[in-house]
Amino acid sequence: MRRIGFLTVFFVLLMSAATLPAAAENRVALVIGNANYRSVPSLANPADDARLMAGTLKTLGFKLVGDDAQIDLDKTALDAAIRSFGNQLRGADVGLFYYAGHGLQARGANYLVPTGANPVREADVDFELEDVALVLRQMEASGTRLNLVMLDACRNNPFGGRGLRAIDSGLAQMRAPEGTLISFATQPGNVAQDGINGNSPYTEALARTIRRPGLGVFDVFNEVGLTVKKTTGGEQQPWVSSSPIDGSFYFAGMTKADEARPVASINLPMDPVAPTGALIEGAAVKPQSKLDAAATPTQSSTSSAQKQTQVAVVSPVQAVPQLSSEDGRKSERGVAVYNGRWAVVTSSSCSGRGRGHVSVKDGVISGPDGGGRISSDGHVSGHFATAGLISGRFSGTMSSSTSGAGSWSNVLGCTGDWSISR
Repeated sequence: MRRIGFLTVFFVLLMSAATLPAAAENRVALVIGNANYRSVPSLANPADDARLMAGTLKTLGFKLVGDDAQIDLDKTALDAAIRSFGNQLRGADVGLFYYAGHGLQARGANYLVPTGANPVREADVDFELEDVALVLRQMEASGTRLNLVMLDACRNNPFGGRGLRAIDSGLAQMRAPEGTLISFATQPGNVAQDGINGNSPYTEALARTIRRPGLGVFDVFNEVGLTVKKTTGGEQQPWVSSSPIDGSFYFAGMTKADEARPVASINLPMDPVAPTGALIEGAAVKPQSKLDAAATPTQSSTSSAQKQTQVAVVSPVQAVPQLSSEDGRKSERGVAVYNGRWAVVTSSSCSGRGRGHVSVKDGVISGPDGGGRISSDGHVSGHFATAGLISGRFSGTMSSSTSGAGSWSNVLGCTGDWSISR
């Protein structure tokens, strides 16, 4: 909800362009679990976490480096595995790196801890530990369409008592390269739980969620975050860092019901500040790819007006209830007092203040970054997707026919307030 502008339909996250079926994708994964350390306390669950993820990813069509989870790797073995991963990524569509074990931050960079690591000086860090940036460089150079990095490594600093001041617990926030999503087991600088039932809360939720058909990649990590937060009583909240991603990705594919639904074409006015992937309430919207364009011919014209039109494909997801009853007509008349264009002001714990506009028509809120509804009693609720990527929710109350206010939050843990007026 950083910026909100007017559009005739409202947008919420569902990056659904150019989706490829799982069977047609070349998926490569490197799964590592380091548990038995030689110079620092061992961890109970990373080996089992890695085995759980490896088995799950195999069922979802991933080819694993080494054909299985790589367990208890020292620095030499970890270097070799990452190099092999980079080589196997060439020509792949999707790359996935998963690590469970000790991880820490030093001088703002994130490091994975090999089983034989034993730094005694701060200068030893570069030789004893594995910089996560090395993994990202291998993935970035491979030319894959999508790269996923999952780090269940935000546990306590195993070298905390050695006086190594540059080393700190948890992992630091990091920028995701192009086409990359990085998922942390908890927020930057925080410590994740190892778990008491054989698997960490993060990996257990992740392995279960990615098996669900119909969930896009951002939906998956949103669900994982909510599950872990609930499981840990709010003590642990997974974190996501992502760059814009071309197209969409479903770990377990789309549901049969979604695939069977009819598809219709519509024209949407181009909006330079609107996200390219979106969800109209009750319909998934995806920009037409070159492949779609060949399969669905559209009428061409040389007029400048038609050149400014974006062809989209709409696949119904949920029917919007019709207001056919008298009660429904009364409700519609009640919310009509909010019809019109509204100025929006937002505050954010992550990015400061923002301004924009939304439109309301018969209780439906419309804007390029999100939308929702106003009920007849003035309750406001809805969803949004900042830049078409980072999803969240908002709610509040209309205090009159000319003003309203409430709060919002997103999957990255950012929160804030909003107000509208006219």
